[in-house]
Amino acid sequence: MPRFIPFQGEKSARNRGFAIGSLFSYFGVVLTVSIDWLAVARGVFWPQLEWSNATFTMIVAVFGTTISPYLFFWQSAEEVEDAALDGGKGSLLDHPADAPAELDRITFDNYIGMAFGNSIAFCIILTTAVTLNKAGITDIATSSQAAEALRPIAGEFAFMLFSLGIIGTGLLALPVLAGSAAYAIGELCGWRIGLEEKPENAKAFYGVIALAMVAGLSMLFLPIDPIRALFWSAVLNGLIAVPLMIATMIVASSRSHLGPFVAPAGLKFFGWSATAVMAVAAVAMFAL
Repeated sequence: MPRFIPFQGEKSARNRGFAIGSLFSYFGVVLTVSIDWLAVARGVFWPQLEWSNATFTMIVAVFGTTISPYLFFWQSAEEVEDAALDGGKGSLLDHPADAPAELDRITFDNYIGMAFGNSIAFCIILTTAVTLNKAGITDIATSSQAAEALRPIAGEFAFMLFSLGIIGTGLLALPVLAGSAAYAIGELCGWRIGLEEKPENAKAFYGVIALAMVAGLSMLFLPIDPIRALFWSAVLNGLIAVPLMIATMIVASSRSHLGPFVAPAGLKFFGWSATAVMAVAAVAMFAL
């Protein structure tokens, strides 16, 4: 998505371009492996699902990686920060004439970002299904093991592309995860926050970023299965996202908060529908 890397400047722009560009490697992997596209279409539009706790736990995990709670904090904070940098105009409620252009930009930003992000996710799932899963390889502990297991099945080129994608994903994810945690905690505590602030002016904010990075790196030295940790963190994200989405939809529908900028009827329909589907999946996970 467009707001992945929080750092500015020419060097950071090059790093961001490399990281985002490397994600296209997942499209390349799909093109290098043999795929029965008719079977893929049947699986996508008429999936054969077992109604069990394991199935709905996986569904909640997929939702948790698609609508992750930390992105709520990340994007909203970045929008506010960008507005301040663009001249400090402040709330659109106070400057309604600027609203159409800003809302069009945000809409375009989100549509393109979500389309790109979900396309990449689909390519990862598809590649794994037609290679590792088809070969009976279902117990992978690390991303490097996944790449190595792919080498004898799909070939050297697929291995290299998949490895490049993993590296790019890590470069994109680390600053977003650390930055969103700092924004969330900083807003809760009333700290001075923002990646445009100098470290000496926002010591607590940058301290949280540093601690988050250290905590993430320390997991390399702990007896923790990284893939299982990612899976269960995704499940937790899927559960936490439900109340956050409910709160978001309530605010998005409230004229007392947003005035004339409430979400349109179509957006509210799809927003509440997505919230309901996620809530049902979460309840089913515990009920089955």
